[in-house]
Amino acid sequence: MHPDIQEILFSQEQIAARVHELGAAVAAQYAPVPSSGEGPAGRPLLAVGILKGSVPFFADLIRAVPLPLEIDFMALSSYGCGTVSSGEVRIAKDLGTDIAGRDVLVVEDIVDSGRTLACLKRLLAARGPRSVRVCTLLDKPSRRAVPFEPDFVGFTVGDVFVVGCGMDYAGRYRNLPYIGVLKPSVYGG
Repeated sequence: MHPDIQEILFSQEQIAARVHELGAAVAAQYAPVPSSGEGPAGRPLLAVGILKGSVPFFADLIRAVPLPLEIDFMALSSYGCGTVSSGEVRIAKDLGTDIAGRDVLVVEDIVDSGRTLACLKRLLAARGPRSVRVCTLLDKPSRRAVPFEPDFVGFTVGDVFVVGCGMDYAGRYRNLPYIGVLKPSVYGG
């Protein structure tokens, strides 16, 4: 265990097992039309990874979804180097794919205040997709500042500062293969 980690909440093995379950749940939601082999809208599911935090989870999840799919990425920010959402959502990288008429699955590392994902869903809905759903590795409902519920949740966590499996503090700890609680002494909490 990394010396800055207070405790491990979810091991690499627990995460892998849950990602497999999520892949099956996503596949059931977007079951292909038998005659075409594609999603209900007649086109493959579009999985959208939110950079940078979702990358490890996104890579594992798309391999666990046994359906035709395409991928794209967006970069959003509402934290900067802090530990609490600023409430200001910035789009640093937009989609390169037209989503009109498509089923879109947004893949995120963690839903905290809900501001970022609620804003993103509104933005994407305005582009005319068939559906927009959200899959998150972690959900922190105790921190919700706006009404928002993800469609697929890996794990629910309490009000602790977590890192690992893509989640970071000031750009560090993303590469930890587990999800752990960061010691408050590291971030001044």
